Amino acid sequence: MVLSYPEVRTFVAEELAQLIQQQFPQATRIAGIATAGIAHGALAADKLNMPYCYVRPEPKKHGLKNQVEGEMNPGDKIVLVEDLISTGKSSFQAVEGVQNAGAEVIGVVALFTYGFANAMEKFVNAGIPVFTLTNLPTLTEVAAAHGFIQDNELATVNRFAENPSAWGESLK
Repeated sequence: MVLSYPEVRTFVAEELAQLIQQQFPQATRIAGIATAGIAHGALAADKLNMPYCYVRPEPKKHGLKNQVEGEMNPGDKIVLVEDLISTGKSSFQAVEGVQNAGAEVIGVVALFTYGFANAMEKFVNAGIPVFTLTNLPTLTEVAAAHGFIQDNELATVNRFAENPSAWGESLK
């Protein structure tokens, strides 16, 4: 949805670029994570006038069998751009692709995270800092303040965030 609205798209690109510049000034290249991170990464790289590529979850099964599309050089210091972090699975698939290309992932930026503890723990254990433009607690706080969700709905969202893998079972 973000990409459909020029004002929002520009705002997000500028904020991602600022976040990358502040947190990762040593970055030499931006890499979008396929698929939804590709456009956001390209827009942020454009704002920063930095080299750009993107990373698939796994190498292609045909052609050159690339996992990384675009130039990535051994020793590059990469900031990965993701749209949403939930479990961290797609981010870590991209980390592996970058490492296989001989480059170093110095961090991940994303538009949004649920902030699931198990995902954040994976990033901490891997020594990969993560920064996001917003997160679930902020979204729910703003939604509640503007009357988009009620207290009982907020409680449901909070139960989900505490244990997402078991949440669906609790509804049965």
